Amino acid sequence: MGVAQGDLVLEVGYDDECDDELRASIKAITGTEFLGSDNHEVVDAVILWWRDGDGDLVDELVDALTYLSEAGPIWVLTPKLGRPYHVEPSEIQDAAPTAGLSQTSTIPISKDWTATRLVARKAGKR
Repeated sequence: MGVAQGDLVLEVGYDDECDDELRASIKAITGTEFLGSDNHEVVDAVILWWRDGDGDLVDELVDALTYLSEAGPIWVLTPKLGRPYHVEPSEIQDAAPTAGLSQTSTIPISKDWTATRLVARKAGKR
């Protein structure tokens, strides 16, 4: 996921069904605790747990960008196909450009979750 020692990670949308082993692995790499939605610091990455029925993805992505460093990614974690609350990939593909983001990759991150990496589009790119 590209996180490193000392990185600050904002976590949004955590609930009981989220993958605690994955969370622990990320914390072990960064050596820091996740920051919550009451955070007011600039973060190096955002982890957004997103399930069908969670609301407006564009709004959540725009909110996450508020705290994200210029080069940091937003990782949208969604339940895999066949799992409860699965999110169609097209929902992320449609929401990302509206929020000013580009999708760079999608990977199976754990047994039940898929991670989609989004980054801010560069202004003035030729």
